[in-house]
Amino acid sequence: MLSAIKRELKALSHPDKIGDYQRFFKTGKGEYGEGDVFIGLTVPEQRSVAKKYLDADRVTIRSLLESKIHEHRLTGLLILVQQFQNAVEAERKRIVAFYLKHKNRVNNWDLVDLSAHKILGEFLVGKDRQILYKLAKSKVLWDRRIAVVACFAFINRGDFQDILKLAKLLLEDYHDLMHKAVGWALREIGKKELKSLLKFLDKHHKVMPRTMLRYSIERLSEKKRKHYMKK
Repeated sequence: MLSAIKRELKALSHPDKIGDYQRFFKTGKGEYGEGDVFIGLTVPEQRSVAKKYLDADRVTIRSLLESKIHEHRLTGLLILVQQFQNAVEAERKRIVAFYLKHKNRVNNWDLVDLSAHKILGEFLVGKDRQILYKLAKSKVLWDRRIAVVACFAFINRGDFQDILKLAKLLLEDYHDLMHKAVGWALREIGKKELKSLLKFLDKHHKVMPRTMLRYSIERLSEKKRKHYMKK
């Protein structure tokens, strides 16, 4: 099955897009995606392959995640997401354990953003969420982003308690990708319940990284945006 998946992905690849993807996902020396390898597929193309192999076993998915090729890892995650959505609780627990065991291979922002809330976040609905705080304190960028993105499963349900705590915890994070992720989450809170966003901004806007602040206020009125952008 592994060979068949890789063969189908290669057949769909667009070599002419590889350079664009490498630049977009910052694969140059010293950049966050340094050394990542692309073969040039869109997400819909990878989804189409993933849907055909939903019965892939963990050995196959692990092999995809261990690949140096970005699209192999994402396709493995897309299969895992679908398996989680179709699974009963006991199997979901095993999938989450597998996901966390191999989180070092969830190592670019799209890999995190297309999986963390759909696997870890959904599993933690109604459960203890201390794992998110542990991830948020990690030195690994992608662990911290998983913690934030997982919270979208709660935000979508109008539950903001953990993401607001994590946002405060991450105010001093150094990385722009975390500033964007937290700002994005805060913006989504504002779409659900504006007063919760404004309360957070009133307390922290003077110390928020500018990127985080700009993302969080995107949907506010021009007057309010100008107010919060004034330090």
